[in-house]
Parts: sequence; C-alpha cells; structure tokens
Amino acid sequence: MKTKTGRYSGCIRPFSFVIDLIFINMLSVYLTDFPVNKVFYSLFISASWFIIAANLGFYEVYRYTKLISILNCALKQGVLFTLFCLVFAFFDSENSSFQRIVLFTSVSLFLILIIKLCIYYFLKRYRVLFGGNFRTVILLGNSKSVEPLQQFFTKNPDYGYKLEKVFDLKKDKVRKLRESFAFVLEHKIDEMYCSMSDLTQSQINEIVYFADNNLKTLKFIPDKKQILSRNFTFEYYNYIPVISLRNILLDDSLNKVIKRVFDILFSVVVILGLLSWLTIILAIFIKWESKGPLFFIQKRNGLNYKEFNCYKFRSMELNDEADINQVSKNDIRVTTVGQFIRKTSIDELPQFLNVLFGDMSVVGPRPHMVSHTEMYALKVDKFMVRHFVKPGITGLAQTKGFRGEVETDKDIINRVKFDIFYLENWSILLDIKIVFNTIYNTIKGDEKAY
Repeated sequence: MKTKTGRYSGCIRPFSFVIDLIFINMLSVYLTDFPVNKVFYSLFISASWFIIAANLGFYEVYRYTKLISILNCALKQGVLFTLFCLVFAFFDSENSSFQRIVLFTSVSLFLILIIKLCIYYFLKRYRVLFGGNFRTVILLGNSKSVEPLQQFFTKNPDYGYKLEKVFDLKKDKVRKLRESFAFVLEHKIDEMYCSMSDLTQSQINEIVYFADNNLKTLKFIPDKKQILSRNFTFEYYNYIPVISLRNILLDDSLNKVIKRVFDILFSVVVILGLLSWLTIILAIFIKWESKGPLFFIQKRNGLNYKEFNCYKFRSMELNDEADINQVSKNDIRVTTVGQFIRKTSIDELPQFLNVLFGDMSVVGPRPHMVSHTEMYALKVDKFMVRHFVKPGITGLAQTKGFRGEVETDKDIINRVKFDIFYLENWSILLDIKIVFNTIYNTIKGDEKAY
C-alpha cells in the first residue's frame, strides 16, 4: 500500500493563517474596548498581523525547522503586533485601555502558538506512525560523503523524508547520473541531494539543468574541506546582484540592542545576586591557600580581534607560564580551591564584569589567550570568523561538549564550526537555550572545565 506524500502540505499555511485571524478577531471582541462593531478595526488588526507575519516568515515552517526558530519568530511576531495595536490604541486613548490591549495580544499569541505547535508535533507523529506527509529523496555521491545525511534520513522519520535510493558515484559517474535521472522520473522523486565534492562543474551543471526542467528540488552537500558555513545572501546595488559571503545577524542594529539589553540585565543579576557575596568567601579561601591576587587578569582577543583584559578568579599558583600554556588535566599549577572552582566554572564568574563593561557577551565564542589565537589563526581554517561577534562566557560549542583543554585538532575545528553556526543563526532564544544548557551541564558535573 503506497503511503501518502506531502501533497497537501501547501494547505497547512493558509489554513493556519485563517484560523489565526479568526482567533484574533474573536478575542478582540471580548478582550479589547475598541469599537469592534466597526469593520475598520478588524481590517486593521488582520492586516497588521499579515504584514508582520509576511516579513518575519511566521508561517514559513518547514519539516526541518527547529522548535527554537519557531519560538523566536513567535516572540518577534507578538512584540511587533502588540506595538501595532498600542499605536492604534494611542489615537483612541479616551476609549482604549493599554492594559487590555496587551492582554489581548498576549492571549492571542499564546493560543496561536499552541495551535501552531500542535500542528508541528502532530505532523511529526503522523509521519512516524502512518508514514504520511513525506518527501521522497535520493542521494548522489560517494558513500562516505553522503553517509551522514543517509543516517539522518533513516533515523529521523519524523522529519518526513523518505530515502528511496543512494547512487554511489565512486565508479562510472556518467552512467550513474543517467540512472539517477531515470529513477527520479520513474518514481516521481521530490528532492535530489548531491555531494559537491564528488562532482565536476559540468556534472553539477547537468544536474541543475535536469532538476530545473523537471521541477525537482535540488540541494547540495558541501565537503568538509570546503568552507564550514556558506550562509549566502543576495544584495542589490541598484539592479546589480552582489553575493554576500556571510550573513551575520548580530550586525543588525536591532539585534545588537536586544542582545546588549539581555547581557546587561543578566550580568547585573549575577553580579548583585551572586558575586556580591561569593567574592568575599572565595577571597578568604584563595588567599589562605596561596599568595597572590584574588583575580587572574589575562589578555584575550575579542570583537574585531581587539585585545581586552579578561577577568577570572585565580585558580593557580603564581607562575610565568600562565599566558603561554593552557591548563591541562592534573596540572600541578592548579590549587585545591582552584580545582573546585574550575570544575564548577565558578572561576569564570568575574567575566560578567567584562559583559557589563561591553568587552564580552553572556553567550558567544569563547575567547582564547592571545598566543593561542595567533597559533590557531594560522592552523585552523576560518578560525578568525569567530571575531565578528563579541566573545562569550559560554557558547554553543561548549554546550555541545567542546570546552576546556584543546587536546586534538578536532576539538578546535569543531569549536569553530559551532561558533560560525551560532553567529549566522543567532536569536535571543538560542542565547537563552545555551544559558540553560550551560547551567544544566554545570550541575550535572561536566569534567572538562572552561
């Protein structure tokens, strides 16, 4: 029995939009004191919701869209929609209550988000249990190149991709390409995934030509030796298209403000609520065990490669190698108190002062000592891309297990990979998620210290 494909997926977005408008207009009748009998008000809030949603891509939810992206977009949608309604209420302030407007937009967004998430998770379960709402795909490339994606399609049926066949291009590429084209047409395949490293430019052109002329979705798998992230964006100078290599979301002024406000609020809470009394206790123990200052201050590279003084609680005996050799496992320089504060990451807490001063952010790529930055810049491809944003006390790479001592080249390469992903996919909700994951990993007792 042949299972149903995602042929009706296109109906989900307009259906969701209509349901959302119904909810918004119904709630406006009961929760606001606008003259709801007038058609103009209904048209205004409906048009406002649509315009904001169209610009933010609120209904652009795909089978590979992450939950945090949905929540981040919903947060922006809710804030902007509330502002639109408040502006409208301002012109009718005698008859309108700002509190009721905020209540209306909050309840509306909450219910709409619940419906959106129910559809999102229903489709995931539907794909697993009944095998419906899927896209048929094929893979073209050497087995080693396509194996990660092959494993993904096989082990994640909830995403709705059904792998029909893998065409190994290790031998006789020309014949394999012709076979794949025939297979795509015969079995009505929806999407083709090709490994770029296993194809010549002429073969890529041939595949593109075939996909375009047969209305097939074509996607390419980059090679690890190629650039780690290619978040291309098109910019137009008059009518001249120019490709921007990398889209750094934190270059946007509004995003900078949002992140800075989060940094200031979070660091103030930590400094007043934790550092204000913990510093006194640590000062007693650190100075009692070894001579030297309470804080260890080290030059590190930050935004745009500028050096700044990074603060930490001192965890080692005074030594001449602190700015040259990083701490290793069972390092004899580390004191007894130092072992504890490093294991629990307490030694990093003074960096919230760096955040308050503007040198660092709560979340971002971890800064390295200057000597190591210079070394990795020559050794690791794309390492310097990390310096397009402020360094962080914690980061995406650290929550993925790449923290502490760099023992192999793989450690630093993976850090760079996750750091680049972060700066190209930043959102305030991603920052919050990373903070919670960091706290969880710390409580769990990760052996590797920052």
